[in-house]
Amino acid sequence: MKPKALDYRPRLADAQLSFKLQTFGATVIVGPKWCGKSTTAKQQAASVMLLQDPDLRESYLETASVKPSLLLKGDRPRLLDEWQDVPSLWDAVRTAVDAERGQGLFILTGSVSFDPKAVRHSGTGRISRLRMHPMSLFESGESNGAISLRALFDNPLADIDGIRASLSLDELVFAACRGGWPAVLDLKTDASRLAIAKDYVANVCETDISTVDGVQRNPALARTILRSYARNLSTLADATSIRKDVIATMESLSPTTLDSYLNALRRLFVVEDADAWSPAIRSATAVRAGKKRELADPSIAAAALGLSPAAFATDLKTFGFFFENLAIRDLRVYSSALDGTVSHYRDRYGLEADAVLHLEDGRYALVEVKLGGRKIEEGAAHLVELRNLVRKYNENERQVPLREPDLLLVLTGTDMAYTRPDGVKVVPIGCLRD
Repeated sequence: MKPKALDYRPRLADAQLSFKLQTFGATVIVGPKWCGKSTTAKQQAASVMLLQDPDLRESYLETASVKPSLLLKGDRPRLLDEWQDVPSLWDAVRTAVDAERGQGLFILTGSVSFDPKAVRHSGTGRISRLRMHPMSLFESGESNGAISLRALFDNPLADIDGIRASLSLDELVFAACRGGWPAVLDLKTDASRLAIAKDYVANVCETDISTVDGVQRNPALARTILRSYARNLSTLADATSIRKDVIATMESLSPTTLDSYLNALRRLFVVEDADAWSPAIRSATAVRAGKKRELADPSIAAAALGLSPAAFATDLKTFGFFFENLAIRDLRVYSSALDGTVSHYRDRYGLEADAVLHLEDGRYALVEVKLGGRKIEEGAAHLVELRNLVRKYNENERQVPLREPDLLLVLTGTDMAYTRPDGVKVVPIGCLRD
């Protein structure tokens, strides 16, 4: 099943942006290049200034050097696309919001996390932040959305038995290698769809890695580091391990240089590690607090390693790591729509939850990501054991008990959803939505 091309396919961020425009004077949309920030912003903007427009760019830059507030004139909300090319626009927007005291005045988009030293004021209370990601499977039309994450939180006892996904394993592998880039919706061949991620990686390594902060970096080294990150996808590999991996193919690499490249990739929203959840149910030395290595989209890893869908036909074990990255991407999209965050849990006893989805109101879900087969049983056992640890902790901790998980969920690459006798929900990712 392939996504159909549309002029604009609705995104879950649409409702988030609408709310922010009703609430704040300005909203900045951030996220990786090509994830759809500008297109989404244009749906609600009344006027647009494209700083990347080659016909007008020099004029915009000259105006900004003299009086940046002139670039803010136009119908509201006014979109300032790729505003970080002219950092003075940030302070101009903040000043305009203070002066006009209105809502929904400006939308800013940027593919780089801006340097706070480049602006005078943080924009707190005036400029709200909206994080966008590449498309989830639901947004691209490949998940049928029959099971709502929001609905499961509201009713953990909901009957999901027998709900089926219409996404085959082959289609899931292709979706991971192709990625959630909106541009793929307009392409007619599989080769063209797969080429988007390859071109993305090439642009990051050849150009963006240096232009992000004006520091000239080696494209070959950037690609090698990204390739190492892809090999360590969805693991707790530390920086030392990644450095050793890179040194195996390069003459030398200092820790400082590696940090510089990884920080640049983070600022470009290419690298998006998952933080650790560290509840008090284990001793501080038992819980592994390292970040789980994740990329913004699994297609980045596939392109960095030069892997096609055919490469996974006989290597589903490796695809399991890519599948987890895809699941984390989708959970981030869905949790963002629910005002939630995604982390992970792992301890030195081998107990884990691939994702811990926390909602703003305190509810949370423990999630294991398993492609299928016997791994589903293993994942469910981890979740039940973790829930039991919380219960055991609460037996001895009367004053500040931990909240029990509101939802235990195994996300799979299979085709049928069901609830296990232990209460764990087994949900194909091809059924899930926000």
